[in-house]
Amino acid sequence: MSFNKFQTSLLSAGAAATALLAPVIAFAQDAAPAAAAAAEAAPVPVKGDTAFMFICTILVLFMIIPGLGLFYGGLVRAKNMLSVLMQVTVIACAAMIIWVIYGYSFAFGGATNAFFGGTAKLFLAGVDPTTTAATFSKGVVIPEYIFVMFQMTFAAITPALIVGAFAERIKFSAAVLFCVLWITFVYLPVAHMVWDANGLIFGWGALDFAGGTVVHINAGVAGLIGAIMVGKRIGYGKDMMAPHSMTLTYVGSAMLWVGWFGFNAGSNLEASGGAMLATVNTFVATAAATLSWCVVEAITRGKSSMLGAASGMIAGLVAITPAAGIVGPMGAIVMGVIVSPLCYFFVSVVKNKFGYDDTADVFGVHGVGGMFGAIATGIFASASLGGVGYVGEQTMGGQVFVQIKAVLVTLAWTGIGSLILYKIVDVVIGLRVPAEAEREGLDLASHGEAAYHS
Repeated sequence: MSFNKFQTSLLSAGAAATALLAPVIAFAQDAAPAAAAAAEAAPVPVKGDTAFMFICTILVLFMIIPGLGLFYGGLVRAKNMLSVLMQVTVIACAAMIIWVIYGYSFAFGGATNAFFGGTAKLFLAGVDPTTTAATFSKGVVIPEYIFVMFQMTFAAITPALIVGAFAERIKFSAAVLFCVLWITFVYLPVAHMVWDANGLIFGWGALDFAGGTVVHINAGVAGLIGAIMVGKRIGYGKDMMAPHSMTLTYVGSAMLWVGWFGFNAGSNLEASGGAMLATVNTFVATAAATLSWCVVEAITRGKSSMLGAASGMIAGLVAITPAAGIVGPMGAIVMGVIVSPLCYFFVSVVKNKFGYDDTADVFGVHGVGGMFGAIATGIFASASLGGVGYVGEQTMGGQVFVQIKAVLVTLAWTGIGSLILYKIVDVVIGLRVPAEAEREGLDLASHGEAAYHS
């Protein structure tokens, strides 16, 4: 065969092969973009983000057990120490079970309803190791299980915060029953309204990075109503009712500060610069508020107290919570400086003026600090003040108006809801322990044990 005949045969064979392979090539060309689109539509969690969220979740648990328990426990009298630890622990545990049975679904079940997340994820239906939850960055996801658990710790600590308002005189069963009902009818709807994309308050564009409305205003107002409805402790205003252990209160407040980094930074949902902004703000706002409370006490009382420093610490943490990933560090410092005098006024003046017995100042610190923080977020979010700026054409005045609306809705929902639920519990089992049990102390009367032995 000559070279020309071989070349002609080779070209003919190539043409035939090309004709045969044409459908395969066309399929591959069509399949390549489809595969790329599928890959883009199904992002994979990054192990670093997953590990970050795991640590943050455990830190929030650390806030509750033992942090909150010790903080409140130190503030009550020695005969009621264990009762507070029990209430915080059992209520938190009940909230965790509620969360996985129906709480997650009611808050984040996907229903296009302004107040209710639906029933699609009851008993964590459809949640498994392969499902993911979106973050605030396009194409970035985390395992859905870690999102479930992180939000579960928020649902656990919020009702536990209420305990401090009516400590030393409520029935253990009443405290637990109220909080179970409160999670269901107050916390879950508010969480959906604020944090779910279909929620009423979310739709307004309200800013609540880590729970100013959902956690602190919610719990603070419920605590105030509880303190009033349960009534004052026997001997309130006459007997000595000083904290039995400021050492334990200090330990608890320090644990809360450490755990709060999980609370605030974790609300960014990924290990990015936003989480670090939340972290630095949690440092400086808390430090500023602690110093501010000490200065206010020194001016008004002549001395700064450890109780005041611990109170300022918590007030700063509460105030920065809704703003943590939104304002700049200088704005966070200003918020910390302002919140302490405001909370101090409610704790030392307003409470005495109206005579309600809020044992651990849940309303004075969490309620008032949460309201201030939520509204101030609308101011210090401004890029001109070092914040991340507003969305779209929003202005400072417009954002502050939205923040005030969010606060008012939260106040109304938790105020009316809590009032009804306290009344139901009072009718069913009674809110208050007998007078002799209160005098003996709830440790022995309710639990048959004592925190300390002589």
